[in-house]
Amino acid sequence: MKAVILAAGRGTRIQSATQGRPKCLLNIGGRTILDNQIEGLWAAGVSQIGIVTGYEGDQIIEHVAENFGEDFDSFHFIRNPVYSATNNIYSLWMAREWAASDDFVCLNADVLCHPAMFPPALKLNRTVNMIVDPEWRDETMKVVIEDGSVIRMSKGISRAEFSGTYIGITVFSRRVTGLLFEEIGSMVADGRVNEFFNRAVQNLVDRGLRVGFSSTKGLPWAEVDDPADLRYARTCVCPRLPKHISPTAPDRTPVLAVA
Repeated sequence: MKAVILAAGRGTRIQSATQGRPKCLLNIGGRTILDNQIEGLWAAGVSQIGIVTGYEGDQIIEHVAENFGEDFDSFHFIRNPVYSATNNIYSLWMAREWAASDDFVCLNADVLCHPAMFPPALKLNRTVNMIVDPEWRDETMKVVIEDGSVIRMSKGISRAEFSGTYIGITVFSRRVTGLLFEEIGSMVADGRVNEFFNRAVQNLVDRGLRVGFSSTKGLPWAEVDDPADLRYARTCVCPRLPKHISPTAPDRTPVLAVA
């Protein structure tokens, strides 16, 4: 299985803390958000990680080379050249050639989470799995679940109708990647490049795709969008994360070089 980390965004709401660095490189408890994601993915058995860069992308590549140099061949870097004018749907579109041939897990690069969330999600009991927190979180995408499947996903879902909060991590089986990127491609062709890729998933759900989910089960996580999120991540999430996860990639076989 591969992983695609969407790390192209500028993070305008948290610039006071990032100070010219991508927000995935924010230090939280001695490690960056990106470090925690990489080590958690490795611990779950994911050996090939693609990172879609944009804003200050060279800093991300340099950080990975410095901190994971022995496993640098396990990474593939993809640039979104129009990151300032697009949303994560376009970043995922840029990764299609690298990701589509395999099962892959897609992560927003600003999500700090406990690594124990990954293994249940990666079991792929459906062609698409979303990680969902049963608790409400403000300013975050919500889901509606019916008969064991996610039937709606939107930031506009009300507290009265929501079933859970989407934490920004989705797993796709190779059985659905063709349909997924076909739908994303249609949206991109229509100029809908400022949307979340979840809109494409919702379109497929509306046409009959069944989307599964796994629960956070009370494990800590944060989506770091603004200074308040950062304080929450440092005070409430970081102390509950394991100190050491996985020091090296599970498979040292070289993959694609830097693009």
